[in-house]
Amino acid sequence: MRFTLSGEQRQFGAAIHELLADSDVPAAARAWADGDHQPGLAIWRALAGTGVTSLVVPEPAGGLGATPVDLVVACEELGHHPVPGPIAESVAAIPALLADLAQGEVPRGSAGPDREVGKWNDWLRELATGELIGTLAVPPTLPYALDADVARLVLRAADGQLWLADAGTPVRSIDPARRLFRVWPARELLDDAAAAIATTIQHGTLASAALLLGAGRGLLEASAAHAKTREQFGRPIGAFQAVKHDLANVLIGLEFARPLLYAAAIALGSRAPTAARDLSAARVACADAARLAARTALQVHGAIGYTRECDISLWLAKVRALSSTWGSQATHRAVVLAALTEPRTGPWS
Repeated sequence: MRFTLSGEQRQFGAAIHELLADSDVPAAARAWADGDHQPGLAIWRALAGTGVTSLVVPEPAGGLGATPVDLVVACEELGHHPVPGPIAESVAAIPALLADLAQGEVPRGSAGPDREVGKWNDWLRELATGELIGTLAVPPTLPYALDADVARLVLRAADGQLWLADAGTPVRSIDPARRLFRVWPARELLDDAAAAIATTIQHGTLASAALLLGAGRGLLEASAAHAKTREQFGRPIGAFQAVKHDLANVLIGLEFARPLLYAAAIALGSRAPTAARDLSAARVACADAARLAARTALQVHGAIGYTRECDISLWLAKVRALSSTWGSQATHRAVVLAALTEPRTGPWS
């Protein structure tokens, strides 16, 4: 299995990084948390120009039809910079859902081709251009819809059914830039969409893992930079061995998680029978690494890290929130354990 990114993929990631580095993403994230979405939406439009919003959209619907590895490259950079909005939902999960439905047959008992079923490709085209932002709830895996007040396409998927949904009661999030909503079924689209919903969850899990890995990178870079300038006893704290070791441990955690993330992306793209296990393993590793990066960043920065003025507060809140979405750590560990101990499919069979 080959984990090295191609030259095009490295250039793609670098282009996203340069765009976001010039966009004052922290200010946009703070504005988003305050209810001002315009700076964040401007960033979304710019990302659409790079192809980020069209990655998972099939080529016949105006997308790039890219691989899950390409999706990981993009989402890692979107986590590296604390971009606000329903990234995993609108960039990964919903396009995968609609693409799966558009390529398959209309299930029996569905709303019919003369109603919403005929809109799959229309929605995909709008998602690809960035004109449409989507979000969804997939209880119990994803009980609330992120940023349903901004998204023009709000879906609810549960018990094999797919619904257009209405945003209801807002729910407070640990991350002020994540605006959660309870959503209620408004109009049934399909009543036999279980396979497509499973694909949705897999793509959302992959994207969330990549976002966590990127957030961990951002925290590590901010911590290393701060350690070079913050002084104690007349010396930069980065000169102390304990701080060096803590930062090195964060780097090791992130670098050990990355191959698992790429392996999961390859398994998902090839529809390998181990895809569920690999996705859960990657998600556990990325979340653990990001959490370690968050704890270390707070130790390096001290009390200032809690303040809103300090940019690491954006990542701290995001890591804590993302770690409990698209499945808990306990849930994903259980998936890995079940796969490893299954007599006929385990690694020792």
